[in-house]
Amino acid sequence: MSRRCLICKKGPKAGKNVAHSKKTTVRRFLPNIQKKKFKLKNKIYDGYICTRCMRTYKEEIVYL
Repeated sequence: MSRRCLICKKGPKAGKNVAHSKKTTVRRFLPNIQKKKFKLKNKIYDGYICTRCMRTYKEEIVYL
């Protein structure tokens, strides 16, 4: 599955888990991506959109 938002292009970020002993391991922070079919600015999209964009464009997005 594509982990990238169609609108803001938000994708996975890298970081580290830090244990109590200060040992670090690499991890990924995944965005909250939902699969939706929606209409924005008279154009129909079918794909993945992050929940932040859903809230930001709440009045402008029409879900189909």
